[in-house]
Amino acid sequence: MRTPATPRPPAVRRALPLLGTLLAALLCALGPGAAPASAHAALTSTDPAEGSVVPTAPARVTLGFSEGVLLGADSVRVLDPRGARVDASRPAHVDGKAATAAVDLRPALADGTYTVAWQAVSADSHPVAGAFTFSVGAPSRTTVTAAAHTVDPVVDVLYGAGRYGAYAGFVLLVGGCVFAGLCRSGRPVQRVAVTGWVALFVSTAALTLLRGAYASGRGPGSVLDLSLLGDALSTKPGAALLSRLLLLSAAAVFLAVLFGTYAGEGRTDGRAFGGRRETAYGLAAGGAFVAVGLAATWALAEHASAGVQPWLAMPVDILHLLGVAVWLGGLAALLAVLRGSEPVRGAAVRRFSRLAFGSVCVLVTSGLYQSWRQVGSWDALTGTDYGRLLLVKAGLVGVLVAVAAVSRRWTGRLTDGPEPRGARPRATAGKNSRAASGGSAPARAEDPERAAQLARQQAAFAKAKARRQREADPERAGLRRSVLAETAVAVVLLAVTTVLTGTQPGRAVTEQAAAAGSRAPAPAATGPAEARVPYDTGGANGRGTALVRVDPARTGGNTVDVTVTGPDGQPVDVAQLDVAFTQKQKGVGPLRAPLGRLGTGHWRADGFQLPMAGDWQLTLTVRTSDIDQITELGNVKIN
Repeated sequence: MRTPATPRPPAVRRALPLLGTLLAALLCALGPGAAPASAHAALTSTDPAEGSVVPTAPARVTLGFSEGVLLGADSVRVLDPRGARVDASRPAHVDGKAATAAVDLRPALADGTYTVAWQAVSADSHPVAGAFTFSVGAPSRTTVTAAAHTVDPVVDVLYGAGRYGAYAGFVLLVGGCVFAGLCRSGRPVQRVAVTGWVALFVSTAALTLLRGAYASGRGPGSVLDLSLLGDALSTKPGAALLSRLLLLSAAAVFLAVLFGTYAGEGRTDGRAFGGRRETAYGLAAGGAFVAVGLAATWALAEHASAGVQPWLAMPVDILHLLGVAVWLGGLAALLAVLRGSEPVRGAAVRRFSRLAFGSVCVLVTSGLYQSWRQVGSWDALTGTDYGRLLLVKAGLVGVLVAVAAVSRRWTGRLTDGPEPRGARPRATAGKNSRAASGGSAPARAEDPERAAQLARQQAAFAKAKARRQREADPERAGLRRSVLAETAVAVVLLAVTTVLTGTQPGRAVTEQAAAAGSRAPAPAATGPAEARVPYDTGGANGRGTALVRVDPARTGGNTVDVTVTGPDGQPVDVAQLDVAFTQKQKGVGPLRAPLGRLGTGHWRADGFQLPMAGDWQLTLTVRTSDIDQITELGNVKIN
């Protein structure tokens, strides 16, 4: 005879598919549809300057960033005009400053345009990359375009799912243990805490393997590349992941003691910490150490460790993470208890209500500080992705607090009746089996299979009866529905938080825009620049005027058009005509324009590169015969 399964309560049966759909949709949002992680460290300066022309080859290239970066063997590559590497050392920080990177160059570099391609890991664990060019002597006709560093889409999906799983596991593990210690222990709470431990361990192990491929932009096939794995583990984010795995081994021992040996010692109120005081203090201290250590693996390696006031931001971030775990993980534990067959007393729910209120106070205080630190201005709050996500998160927290207020009202209505004295299934199994066999004890021994079936049936009946009693209590049914709603909002909130931690902070966006603006070329000119240069070589037909026209007179490619006319204003030919440009303030030039003759008195050079803005001196050389030649000067302004 098969024991019929006890049907779930209607509210729970309707809500579970909804929660599963929400979770699946959010995981998908973290995957293919999510934008790749933005850069978190902004390039603020380069030496040589971006787009500059230097008269002699530099000994090394130096980069400056808005915050510290972690460097690898190929973090800075310098390529000549043909694409060959000319860097001669491993990238390193300048004078130990983490916000810098430098690489030595080979001696005696030839004239031409060089490309600097860089990639690193931002101090908050996210990969950053970019490229710029500079020229030695004069720009070359050919340059190398460096491919942009991007995270592989498959690795990005897996890494995002791992981050979400790690946060969810931390919340369930810490929140479940705190709920068991201070409110109510039991099998449902144990399942929540153990599920959290498993999720956090699996996610952390996956993130550790994916870290090298994620930081280097490689595909999933490089996950087991030992060189990439070694480079990743030698960085601060890699060390944080290894530390988390070590702390999880200590957490496994704590769970075994909390829900195993110590779970049955002296409990009179359903709390795991209700036994001997010395043991309770020891468990509390050990659990607090593990929880703070796990939270620190995020705080010491992500947003809190970079930017302004990291000495204060890291402990505040630890408190913020613990507040989230105690509140949301406790909600999951409370929902598990309310769904179980054993009744939950009002005193335990009221203890969690007070605990959740304290966690919310910690969250609001720490969240306001972190918001100011990461956003920095009202414009960044509404004008950046980070600021808009932060507003969404704040709205979800507001909804969660509103639903929690409803739960508190249901909690206030709870009254504790006498504990049911229903016999345990094992104690009643023998009695039922004896009744079924006519009261003969030997009959039970002769038919152990029948006795086992009756025991399972009796357990199912007892569980169904307890659930019917639970459903008949309107206060507990209302509380369960409101807690279920809180949990649904918490799932969405956790997903938004995960995306937020992978988004560039608003303050960093502002700094990066300012840095890019300081390095950007001046805006384009409104029209071409002209210089009218008269000349007189001294010989026959040696007098005339050259009109030099530079279009569009801005940095980059220009057309240099020269028209030569005689004293009567008509076009005339000359034996030789040369035009060169010099930027005296920066020591750049002379840069000779390769003029080609188009017709009588008309010469042109297309695509002539002027690398920087400012006043350029124009040098015009005119030769009208084998011996008659003169050089004249003029000026043009390049924007």
